[in-house]
Amino acid sequence: MSASNLPPQHILDAIQAWVEVESPTYHPSGVNAMMDLVEQEVQGLPVVAERLSGRDGLGDILLLRAGPDNGEDAILLMSHLDTVHPVGTLEADFPLRVEGDRFYAPGVFDMKASAYIALRAFKQLVFDGKLKRPLLFLFTPDEEIGSPTTRELIETLAQKASCALVTEPGREGGKVVTARKGVGRFEVTIEGRASHSGTRPQDGVSAIREAAKQILDIEAMTDFSRGVTTNVGMITGGSAVNVVPQYCQFTVDLRVVSLADGDEFERRLLALQPHDPNVRMTVIGGMNRPPFERTEGVGKLFDIVREVGAELGQVIGEIPQTGGGSGQLHGGARRADHRWARGRWSGRPYIAGIYRAIFDRAEATAVEQAS
Repeated sequence: MSASNLPPQHILDAIQAWVEVESPTYHPSGVNAMMDLVEQEVQGLPVVAERLSGRDGLGDILLLRAGPDNGEDAILLMSHLDTVHPVGTLEADFPLRVEGDRFYAPGVFDMKASAYIALRAFKQLVFDGKLKRPLLFLFTPDEEIGSPTTRELIETLAQKASCALVTEPGREGGKVVTARKGVGRFEVTIEGRASHSGTRPQDGVSAIREAAKQILDIEAMTDFSRGVTTNVGMITGGSAVNVVPQYCQFTVDLRVVSLADGDEFERRLLALQPHDPNVRMTVIGGMNRPPFERTEGVGKLFDIVREVGAELGQVIGEIPQTGGGSGQLHGGARRADHRWARGRWSGRPYIAGIYRAIFDRAEATAVEQAS
């Protein structure tokens, strides 16, 4: 039975089982339970499963190898099984539900539905025995925090691959992402001088006041015309409401379209100086992921995707995406991204996957991998 002919409820039930395993990045037992489910899916097939133990408090890494060892460059598939949703979200905050043709659950859109679809196609290709080149499928535990334990492996595999297919969810209308912004992360730490705000306020030097000025400067660097954005998304500081705060720390998210802009804005952020000479300030960080640009090779890969879609009666477009992901560590391999389950962002930070669209994606996925 081909992936496209599987009963819809069968696919939906399997995805539901994956969603019910809560796997936030810093919950390694949950992430490893997801890896167990993947291994169970390929048992009995001619697939070599290499599982690398997790480190630094994170989950394991799983690499599936299939196809002929004929010296051809491999096709690389990549999925991450970690999510951003804390344990307990499914029960207390956002329980799984189906309404009409929409499947609501934390983690279903990013990216458990997509990962499952790709795995079904992978299994079907292995079962058919018609692979013309090696096929690798890498499942990672740490994409949501920047791939600290998998970056080196991703780069190594991708540099040797003919192309890389990243199973992030499709965008509106099923569009494929063929370019992504580069991502930089920075941490700013400010130290002032504490004092009692009621009795000796004049003796204090407020770290939070300095941080407020710095944040205004940093967010003023945003230049939408160049595709450059700076965002301070997290901040901590102070020890009590009646104490002039001695410490404040905040993080900066930088997004850029080009390598040149990445270099420029990294320099500007690292060169920040305090407004108040009585505070100490340090800035650490840098570009975490380079921009994924639409090269000629990426264009050729998208042409294959579009042609296969046309053969199946699907009109597949492309779109650049502003976010960053582990696929940007592909090291020059041709790459198509967001080619999988479609959905849309709801008003909450959770995702509604349009699961009927899952089924017309499964067949195209299998054909694309075999091409």
